[in-house]
Amino acid sequence: MEKKWIKNYGNAVSGKKGRWIVLLAWLVLAAVLNVTLPQANSQKNEMAPNLAEETWSEQANKIAEKEFPASSGTPALLTWYRVSGITDNDLSLIQQYTKDVTENPVSSQDTIVPFYQFPLPVLKEQLSKDGTTLILPLSFKKGADKEKIAEGIKQLKDKSASIFSPDPTKAKIKDANKLILRVTGPAGIAQDATELFSQGDLSLLLGTVAIVLVLLLVIYRSPILALIPLLGVGIAYGVISPILGGIGKAGWAVFDSQALSIMTVLLFGAGTDYCLFLISRFRSYLEVEKDKRVAMIRSLKGSSGAIAMSGLTVVFSLLVLLLSKYGAIHRFAIPFSVSILIMMIASLTLIPALLSIFGRVSFFPLIPRTTEMQEERARKKGKSIPVKIKKEGFGLKLGDFIIKRPKLLMTATILFLGVFALFSTKIQYTYDTLSSFPKDMPSREGFDLIAEHFNPGELAPVQIILQTDGKESSVKTGVEKLPYVAHVSDPNQGAQDQNIVSYNVELDVNPYSNEAMDYIPDLRKKIESIMKNDGIADTSKKVWIGGQTAVQFDTRQTTTDDAFVIIPIVIGIIALLLLVYLRSITSMLYLIGTVLLSYFSALGLGWVVLHYLFDVDAIQGFIPLYSFVFIVALGEDYNIFMISSIWKKSKEMPLLQAIKEGVAESGAVITSAGLILAGTFAILTTLPIQVLVHFGTITAIGVLLDTFIVRPLLVPALTVLLGKWAFWPSKRNLLAVERNIEK
Repeated sequence: MEKKWIKNYGNAVSGKKGRWIVLLAWLVLAAVLNVTLPQANSQKNEMAPNLAEETWSEQANKIAEKEFPASSGTPALLTWYRVSGITDNDLSLIQQYTKDVTENPVSSQDTIVPFYQFPLPVLKEQLSKDGTTLILPLSFKKGADKEKIAEGIKQLKDKSASIFSPDPTKAKIKDANKLILRVTGPAGIAQDATELFSQGDLSLLLGTVAIVLVLLLVIYRSPILALIPLLGVGIAYGVISPILGGIGKAGWAVFDSQALSIMTVLLFGAGTDYCLFLISRFRSYLEVEKDKRVAMIRSLKGSSGAIAMSGLTVVFSLLVLLLSKYGAIHRFAIPFSVSILIMMIASLTLIPALLSIFGRVSFFPLIPRTTEMQEERARKKGKSIPVKIKKEGFGLKLGDFIIKRPKLLMTATILFLGVFALFSTKIQYTYDTLSSFPKDMPSREGFDLIAEHFNPGELAPVQIILQTDGKESSVKTGVEKLPYVAHVSDPNQGAQDQNIVSYNVELDVNPYSNEAMDYIPDLRKKIESIMKNDGIADTSKKVWIGGQTAVQFDTRQTTTDDAFVIIPIVIGIIALLLLVYLRSITSMLYLIGTVLLSYFSALGLGWVVLHYLFDVDAIQGFIPLYSFVFIVALGEDYNIFMISSIWKKSKEMPLLQAIKEGVAESGAVITSAGLILAGTFAILTTLPIQVLVHFGTITAIGVLLDTFIVRPLLVPALTVLLGKWAFWPSKRNLLAVERNIEK
């Protein structure tokens, strides 16, 4: 029954008519979808919230929108600076600039401090103590999206170029004789983040295609074969993008630039891997089968199960991200899982069709032929075929070494991975948005100027909102006494409920730092205590803390909670899929154990590389969860492909021989696939966005560890040591192994 099914399936995708029908079906599907549905890029939402409504900062934001609408817009801080000190002429031009912006507002502008109405002596009082820096606060309207804010900031820069000469937005920070303008604050930071991702999209796509093409050419030395996986991925992408666009348009899912950028890398990396799993089998069978259709059917029989299992492992693991309460992680689930699912289907239908169309020519100039075909070709040319003594290749030699020295290899690899896994406990994490930016980004330069010449807390003050029940509050006085507070504003009364008041609290540290976040719980506790002393009851429900520092605190809490939920579920799903496929508890346990070890080792080695070689002080706090899903799910792919080869061979030969040949058979293709997947993730390190640099570095290292340490050494060594228990309790395999051992 199984043979009949696989034969019918193989004929359907590789037969004389079937292969063309499959190719035409994919092309028609892509064409129809692209005509009827929007592209994914057109439906991305950069303003989608990251935090749930029940978090402190979101509750504070809701109350602020209702009671303090004037403060609920997106603030921008226009930071003016001159190394030698801002002159009276500078101030006069700044007043002229302020008047122009007030009378002719930019896109989505809400409010601006009217510096043009300030007498010159009063305006001078707004300068930093050293007289070099001035901050002009401006806010954009509540609800304005990033595109409108970006347009507004561009107009602000254009206005400065028309009033000042030279243009202060283009002057360098170290230009001693020039006035400098940098737009920072939440609006400037959001605009720079959007610009960074938009700049990276095209370069990321081109870089990913280039690295895959180069590696395929180097590995297989065939220009046609190098193009076939890229052609397959390209056609699959033509289906994926409009499907995601349709999903986004229907409101079934939300995704942003970051999700789509990483999806591109994942699609080309994992998609090419699935293609290579089939290509390697096809090539080997072309050397023993004259009929390319028969070779393809045998290839599908040998690899389709592993490809489907590998793809489903990644798809289900990525779908678990839907359980995340942090929006940026939640938004990964649909684009990633949909793209991998469609690419897996393409690998089992479109790629076999393309390989069948090109046949042996796919591998030109190193065309694989059967012995009979080589002899016939030689006779036609009047030549004889020299007798070749087949030497044992590196894969078989490695397999032989593994079965002879399994304890040594197991001990050495576990020690190697374990040492770096210990370094994962040394990692420092940050939720500072600015740390993801290059040092020369305008918003980061503006923040550095404010931090150097003013209190850094001015950049993003903490907003405290209280329900006072109409009683006198001593919160302002009490909070001012806290050692980490630099300044507390006078209270503002609510627009609808005058018993609700708000204060802006400037911390004396970088408001984006871990230190600032750590103060949030203490600040809340102190405020509740002060309010109790003021005679206000039930204070825990009458204090709300907002602002960027509170947002980052909630981000840390939310992503930590997500990790505790998602990681066990992903492990459970992979365990279940392995049990279904291998029907072995033992195999499931040690395959999951090895890939978890490589994950922690990748974190540690990634930290060593980033911290000690590139002076990175901290990595983004949600990177471990990002990397976990990719390293564990994709790393398990390689284990599945190799162990399935050993598993099948163990039915026909002694277990040790099955391990030796399984390592040799799967070694080359998994090494090739691992290099390509690691290379595509490494492309992320070329982008100017540090969060993607850190993610790309750690994930690429994880893939390389799986490719060169876990899969070729640790897993087969453990299989040798476990012996007949390696596939327990699968009775069929156990009996086969026992019979082979007896022989």
